[in-house]
Amino acid sequence: MNAQLLIENLTNPALLFFALGILAVMLRSDLEIPSNSSKFISLYLLFSIGFRGGQELAHETFTMEIGWSLLFGILLSLLIPVYTFFILRQRFNVYDSGAIAAAYGSISAVTFVTATAYLMAHNLNLHGHMVAVMALMEAPAIVSGLLLISMFSQKADGFAIRKRHAFKHAITNGSVMMIMGSLIIGYLASEDQAQGIKPFTTDLFRGFLAIFLLDMGIESGKKLKTFFQYGWFPVIFAVIIPLINGCCVTLLSAGISDDVSNRFMFGVLAASASYIAVPAALKVSVPQANPGIFLPMALAVTFPVNITIGLPLYFYLAGG
Repeated sequence: MNAQLLIENLTNPALLFFALGILAVMLRSDLEIPSNSSKFISLYLLFSIGFRGGQELAHETFTMEIGWSLLFGILLSLLIPVYTFFILRQRFNVYDSGAIAAAYGSISAVTFVTATAYLMAHNLNLHGHMVAVMALMEAPAIVSGLLLISMFSQKADGFAIRKRHAFKHAITNGSVMMIMGSLIIGYLASEDQAQGIKPFTTDLFRGFLAIFLLDMGIESGKKLKTFFQYGWFPVIFAVIIPLINGCCVTLLSAGISDDVSNRFMFGVLAASASYIAVPAALKVSVPQANPGIFLPMALAVTFPVNITIGLPLYFYLAGG
């Protein structure tokens, strides 16, 4: 792997702002991003990536490759929770295992956005249909995790009711609605219409990403102390499993697409873990699951591992 790629990623302002957030917590600084501002920025990032993806999709002709890409993404989000569930069962109960498995089968929109910026830095464009792949990978992973909990829990009776609520929540979740809605609007908008809001959808993107990652760093730093009380197993899992998923899927995606950016994004999607949509859905459907385990795993460990080591590694394997 080209060491220069790793160095460039480690000195990326967005990543350094993430590190600043963790440092601020360690030094007990009062630095924080207001919750309303944080929510606005996260919605903006989803809006921007969705709208631009829709614009790109409008210029694409639907092909078998796009069809297979969508199917491949859905299958990944269904299957990754299955094999990870049985690994997690060695240390965790059914509820925590299912919750963590669902998180790792789903995706991180912020990791996806960071990977998009990484492509832009290397003069490569994100293909619009990959935004659709990302959006479609949210709900199946949640459903897969819930089914696993239902099958292996001794208290499965009555769980089907919560499962229906969780499925509805997965589809109507704000992040899913925003990314899908923006994708459709971007697809329908003409090039002239899109040009009118380009300064908002494109020019401000990296600045907002940096501030959002600062907020993510602060949130991660707050949860690290509690997380380490569970020992090293969740840490090792949160480091090794995403890298294995990302590398294997990047290589396997050669059977779907020859495009470097598509293969890279498949690796990123397989490696990332949800800390927005899945926790929100599981809070409603599986209150027995401990968010003090799966949330820090996804946010405080897997996320920084992906944006420091993962991105250049997947890019290299994709042929970049």
